[in-house]
Amino acid sequence: MSDSTDSKVGRREFIGTAAAASAMIIKPELVWGTERNSAVRLGLLGCGGRGTGVTSSFIENTGAVVTAIGDIFDSQLAPAKERLDKVAAQFNKPEIPLSNMFRGPKAYEGLFASSDVDAVYIATPPYFHPAHLEAAIAAGKHTYLEKPVAVDPLGVRSVIATSELAAEKGLAIVAGTQRRHQAHYLEIMKRVHGGDIGDLVAGQCYWNMGLAWDQFKVAKTAGMSDMEWQCRNWFYTTWLSGDHICEQHVHNLDIMNWGIGTHPVQVIGMGGRQARTGPEYGNIFDHFACEFEYPNGVRVASMCKQNAGAAYHVCERLVGTKGQMYTDQALGYIKDLKGNTTYTYEGPNENPYYTEHRDLITSIREGKALNEAKNVAESTMCAVIGRMSAYTGRALKWDWAMNASKLDLRPAKYEFGDLPLDPVAIPGKTQLI
Repeated sequence: MSDSTDSKVGRREFIGTAAAASAMIIKPELVWGTERNSAVRLGLLGCGGRGTGVTSSFIENTGAVVTAIGDIFDSQLAPAKERLDKVAAQFNKPEIPLSNMFRGPKAYEGLFASSDVDAVYIATPPYFHPAHLEAAIAAGKHTYLEKPVAVDPLGVRSVIATSELAAEKGLAIVAGTQRRHQAHYLEIMKRVHGGDIGDLVAGQCYWNMGLAWDQFKVAKTAGMSDMEWQCRNWFYTTWLSGDHICEQHVHNLDIMNWGIGTHPVQVIGMGGRQARTGPEYGNIFDHFACEFEYPNGVRVASMCKQNAGAAYHVCERLVGTKGQMYTDQALGYIKDLKGNTTYTYEGPNENPYYTEHRDLITSIREGKALNEAKNVAESTMCAVIGRMSAYTGRALKWDWAMNASKLDLRPAKYEFGDLPLDPVAIPGKTQLI
């Protein structure tokens, strides 16, 4: 693949002509073009710590082999190949061919067009997820897509449309909402939906923690453009990450939607920058608090925080007319109205990432493609409208945001050129809803 790039790359243009080429769908009985029991060949797009870490899990815990990698930065490729090849060797799996390493803003085109790839893992900054997912499905690739799946309503609508196309093609889309694959969450939700806590009336969810991502922060050096700094520190930039309410708190909001069985109808939120105020922290908030109103007057209080010294509190609770349920990353239980514990999950509780990755590969091999895109798109939209409300101080309706909002967080000047990337100013809060 050529390293050359266009001077201007918008989200819709990011799809490119190669990704829109004819889509070859893997038949259920054919994976890797041979027998069903052959390995699913996985390509990684986005070779940072998260991307290579999760891809290592695919190598270790599924029958998949990694056959291609791509990243916007050439400097990411060699370390990623070295790490993944080392893991592959431990499991007698092949190395990544040098010819299957794709670099630059259009690395996805070469990776998705490769006949050596059956499925792709998209670990790029969240702003690019809608376009990259659209390109992957157009190319006939099963997809593991990181959460959040978008950062604005335009992107959410795109993902939902792409999920419908994937369903028509029989292609899998599994998202990074691993709690939906975790044993104690599954058991608790089965009981909630079975009426164990009665009719739902309220809920709370939290992702409060200390500083996050500081160990990954890249300092701005001489000659580094603003755009390059933003892409290397995407988690501190609203247009790339959606702010941490989207990038992280989406997990808890997803549990609320799952338990209640639908999305909210309205949100009112607040937040700000209380501690992380320096320019090295980009332009995201460090705390949010929102109230989501669901149908039938069910109200959910939501908080997320990333401040040094903050108490760690990451969990979910739903309250019903007969009791309440509680879940966190390790526990799940139900109590009655008097506070007596009536059920505690005590069964096996495997790392949910391992389970999720195996569930995806199994669904591909068996021709029963999982498609989680719509669920995670709606959970992402909860986070998006929570951020929009907090940024503006306005109560926002779900229907308006989903169907009428034209918010696109792409900066006014959105240029890559060839690396090093062309400069672009960090967008402020001028484009809010």
